[in-house]
Amino acid sequence: MASLALIETAGFPDYALLDSGNGRKLERFGTVIVDRPEPQALWTPRDQREWKRANAVFAGDDDEDKGRWRIDKPVPESWPVKVGAATMLCRLASFRHMGLFPEQFPHWEWMLQRIAEKKGEPARVLNLFAYTGAASLMAAAAGAEVTHVDASKKAITWAKENQSASRLTSAPVRWILDDATKFVAREVRRGKTYDIVLVDPPKFGRGPDGEVWDLFTSLPPLMKDCAQLLAPNASLVLTVYAIRASALAFDQLCREVLQGKGGTFQSGELAIREEKGTRAVPTSLFTRWSST
Repeated sequence: MASLALIETAGFPDYALLDSGNGRKLERFGTVIVDRPEPQALWTPRDQREWKRANAVFAGDDDEDKGRWRIDKPVPESWPVKVGAATMLCRLASFRHMGLFPEQFPHWEWMLQRIAEKKGEPARVLNLFAYTGAASLMAAAAGAEVTHVDASKKAITWAKENQSASRLTSAPVRWILDDATKFVAREVRRGKTYDIVLVDPPKFGRGPDGEVWDLFTSLPPLMKDCAQLLAPNASLVLTVYAIRASALAFDQLCREVLQGKGGTFQSGELAIREEKGTRAVPTSLFTRWSST
């Protein structure tokens, strides 16, 4: 029986969860404070006066595909947020996002430890559904050779802008605009291997040629192919933003596709703790595996 874990972050200098409650969360990304929906914040906000500091409020219903930003105080078109060795250019993007998911910071630190432990040639990192590239850039800055895969041309363009802002233009990052499932299948046929594989899929999406991605039907075959890409002494991280799912389900999927490889598993939830409070907002599910 798997023992599920809670991994949380209290943020980092350029990010903090200031307060949460009533289905909302109040966050600081660099110099900008945003008020966004968070259905799992079932409690009462700690200090209602704090919320008046927000530069922007995402107004809409609980469907993250609907809504828009309301600007209450000036917000730059983009602004820098420092995450380790990476500088991410945050924006008030559609679907209530900023181009950065701070709750994954513990995964990025774990990844950097694996990269540091690699002896000999540089670690090879495959980042699937890689979005704006925080993990890719942090890995590259640590000396890894990174393959960054995303089906959105807009996301890859944004990630390259972050690469420039991070002064990592000469870092070894291979930018791949492709459907993750198709790319991974080709890598398996080529006999490629990676030391670290990061998988961060959406619940639903479309590839550059209209390919349909549905988490619950598309993830199992993808994970089976990812298992074949793992080099000796490799590591894998799966993060899933799907509220109606369970961390136990993804733990058991990973144990199945990695059967026979030994190693250690850790599965559970990611959460962000309030800067001055005792509460943490759950954000996503994860499974991490390492061969050592």
